[in-house]
Amino acid sequence: MELFHKQTKIDFMGIRKITAVISIIISVVSLFFIFTKGLNYGLDFTGGTQLELRYSNPISFEDVRHQLETSGFAGAKVTQYGSTRDILVKLANKEGVTEQQLGQLVLETLKKHDPNIELRKVEFVGSEVGEHLAEQGALAVLVALFAIMLYIAMRFEYRFGVSAAVSLLHDPIIILGIFSYFQIEFDLATLAGILAVIGYSLNDTIVVYDRVRENFRKVRKGSTEEIMNLSINQTLSRTIMTSCLTLMVVVALYFFGGESLQGFSLSLIIGIVIGTYSSIFIAGALALVMGLSRQDLMPNAKKVVDDLP
Repeated sequence: MELFHKQTKIDFMGIRKITAVISIIISVVSLFFIFTKGLNYGLDFTGGTQLELRYSNPISFEDVRHQLETSGFAGAKVTQYGSTRDILVKLANKEGVTEQQLGQLVLETLKKHDPNIELRKVEFVGSEVGEHLAEQGALAVLVALFAIMLYIAMRFEYRFGVSAAVSLLHDPIIILGIFSYFQIEFDLATLAGILAVIGYSLNDTIVVYDRVRENFRKVRKGSTEEIMNLSINQTLSRTIMTSCLTLMVVVALYFFGGESLQGFSLSLIIGIVIGTYSSIFIAGALALVMGLSRQDLMPNAKKVVDDLP
């Protein structure tokens, strides 16, 4: 029991009912906004026209975006690809204007600033393709959660697998709820950020679970709740330091990475905060509620107890 006195003694499991109520309320509110307001899908999902342009000299995509916005092409997404002379422009379709006509309008607008621009390719992405991408994205999240649950159940115990899957599902629901409430544009980059959050949160959860299993072997006396508290306290400094350092990088990416990466970085910022919370307050508490005991992780422990006179 000496190990208990060397660590912080925050009673995380003692407040599990409070944190459970908070998580349920936030999740229900998030689902309410998702189903009532919906998501503000970007061009990746709604469809639009994509233009590939080549400049004669290196150009900043921020300058191109500003030129388009001042000319009436609001909401244009501009990114660089390949060299610094290659620009990719994505625009929402306009009623009564074909993709070729839209491409020529954009080209004429930008040629006012650089007459040597070359329009290399014009592609049209229909709404059907966008719906297919949305379905595939949702399927990717569900498959990832199922695979994670299966992996943790095989590595540790099925209660850990189920509780990890629930806590991981809790994270993207809140992210989507925030995006829905503020109507922040949701595109493929944001979806990639959500998948990254699932992996990040999983890593923190596995660290805690691994310490729980280790402490069941080291600390012979102590209830399951005490072991869970001890394990979370032992990994707390590591969890907070990792989250803070990662958050610093992602915040820098949000402010200096350009508009095209803001959805991705914002989903990571929210996900890191929520993921840290869920790995500390939800994952372990759920396993405890489901009846996790020492015998579940140490099958030989029951045999030893039964053999005692």
